[in-house]
Amino acid sequence: MRSPLSLVPVPGRLPTLRTRVPHHGAVVVVTGASSGIGEATALRVSRDAHHVVLMARRKEVLEEVAERCREAGAASVTVEPTDVSDDDAVAAAIERTIDQQGGIDAVLHCAGEVTYGRVEEATAATFDQVLATNLSGSANIARHTIRHFRGRRQGVLVVVGSLLGYVAIPEMTPYVVSKWGVRALCRQLVIENHDLPDLHVSHVSPGSVDTPIYDKALDDGGRTSKPPPPVMSAEKAAERIVRHLDAHHHALQTAATNHLLIAGFQLAPWVYDRAIGPAFKLLSRRG
Repeated sequence: MRSPLSLVPVPGRLPTLRTRVPHHGAVVVVTGASSGIGEATALRVSRDAHHVVLMARRKEVLEEVAERCREAGAASVTVEPTDVSDDDAVAAAIERTIDQQGGIDAVLHCAGEVTYGRVEEATAATFDQVLATNLSGSANIARHTIRHFRGRRQGVLVVVGSLLGYVAIPEMTPYVVSKWGVRALCRQLVIENHDLPDLHVSHVSPGSVDTPIYDKALDDGGRTSKPPPPVMSAEKAAERIVRHLDAHHHALQTAATNHLLIAGFQLAPWVYDRAIGPAFKLLSRRG
């Protein structure tokens, strides 16, 4: 069992708050690591020679990602097949990781699920599934991660939210509700852990990212969709997420266009509300 790693400032650097995670050899948990942003993030932290723990539901896919992480330079790779919506499974996976690694330095929570549909179209099962994965899953990860970090009085939790946690958009109600909840959860975590300067919570909000999540999206209305432009690669989103291991900010938008949409939503809601529906259908619907 490896002894817990010391989170100390890197010589020669002047971090904004305090540098939270060593540049090499940290124990980093990545959820949603089987595809998309999660997979790209796992590969990115592997290049820094960290000890990477991969979490997602599909064990066979995780094993494939684990091999690529080893090739990318990870100090070690562990696979933990876990459904983040299952609190008992999350608790067991975190406990096993702590026992095996001697502690956790950072958790990069990338697991999520996209759905399309208006309120009257989305079934109760779809609504509940999206909330369970995106919102309850984030709470489950935070619950067991923060408990461990508070015991150590240090650690970094980075939660991947969405631009849609700041604005409304038609025909994606379950997803939007879940991501607004994730943003609120992260804000609560910042306030509740303000007493520990070496425990940091960050909320990263990607806009449109080119990942397989759109192909797998639930849609009770029977339509198909695509990421609307401008589209960011999963690798670029991963760079933004990993940047938070140095804990520069509590919240980050990954693209300048995010700020423009948020400003329109907040400052000119009468214009935004009329324009967003036609724009969404033009830019995001397939066929």
